[in-house]
Amino acid sequence: MSTGSAGWWEIITEARRWLGTPFHHQGRCRGVGVDCAGVVIGVARTLGLSGNDVAGYGREPYRGLLMRELDSQMQRIDAPEPGAVLLLRFAVEPQHLAICTDQETLIHAYQTAGACVEHRYSDLWRARTLQAYVYHGARRWPS
Repeated sequence: MSTGSAGWWEIITEARRWLGTPFHHQGRCRGVGVDCAGVVIGVARTLGLSGNDVAGYGREPYRGLLMRELDSQMQRIDAPEPGAVLLLRFAVEPQHLAICTDQETLIHAYQTAGACVEHRYSDLWRARTLQAYVYHGARRWPS
């Protein structure tokens, strides 16, 4: 596991480079196909931040696997901040990831949108947020 020293602004800039990439379950290729985890992993790889990839996961959440992986690879924080990775759920189990920008928008590959998109971090999306994380080695938003 590598640990770089990219700043929160570099994480957001890199995540925005993925915008428009078509949604593809387990995709990891900017401009070709990506899912929500692929954006998070792709940003980490490009910037030399921590993040091991996990292959072979299903479309449906599996017994907290996503949260366990994040807990083992990233640092939990108390609230979303720019450059943070957000763990979200649509039903009961956590199953989705996004990158927080300036707390007004988020970036994620979203099957319903068919691509990696940036949109408002609305009350609906805030209600779906279970936990926020930061990449190990990333320089954080000043508190």
